[in-house]
Amino acid sequence: AYDGCVAENHLRFELDGEIRTAMKNETEMFFTSIIKEDRPVTDLIDSDYTFLNEKLAKLYGLTNLEVTGPEMRRVTLPADSERGGILTEGTVLTVTSNPDRTSPVKRGLFVLSNILGTPAPPPPPNVPALEASESNFTNHPTLRATLELHRDSPLCASCHNRMDPIGLGMENFNALGMWRNSERGQPIDATGKLVTGETFKAFPKLKHSLTTNH
Repeated sequence: AYDGCVAENHLRFELDGEIRTAMKNETEMFFTSIIKEDRPVTDLIDSDYTFLNEKLAKLYGLTNLEVTGPEMRRVTLPADSERGGILTEGTVLTVTSNPDRTSPVKRGLFVLSNILGTPAPPPPPNVPALEASESNFTNHPTLRATLELHRDSPLCASCHNRMDPIGLGMENFNALGMWRNSERGQPIDATGKLVTGETFKAFPKLKHSLTTNH
């Protein structure tokens, strides 16, 4: 999983032992609540509650919920919150990131494999690393631009057309699970179209498509 620090919005967070434990507890307590309360399986993707302590609430930017202290507790999320469901939890967002950046490919593959039950086949041998495509740019491209060039190859397109839209729809979450609006100085474009045809303009719409159509 991601091991390091992220500085955004003038805040610096380290993935230390306390944050790791809080993330782990959030996912375990959230899953347990779904089982014990016999809640619908769609809550795994889109829910109006989660479990937080003060440090995790600050990492997520949920400072208006007045969560204080190290104890984990159930909280109701604001109606306009981007949080809710395991895809917004630090456990999933960090384990599907690289050490120095997010990975739309890993995130898309996670959803295909673990949520939709339609895993992509293994990549073909000798596929160049995604970073190799960046040498074609004179500036610092966004991950979206790099992926678009990467999947120009027919060898890569068939799988990336399935994975990339989902992962790019989650790009507002950085490698530690913090919400962000820009990447490399450019606004994040979280729009996309699933291989099954549904379009979405932002991550909440992607979640809605997953829960209602899949």
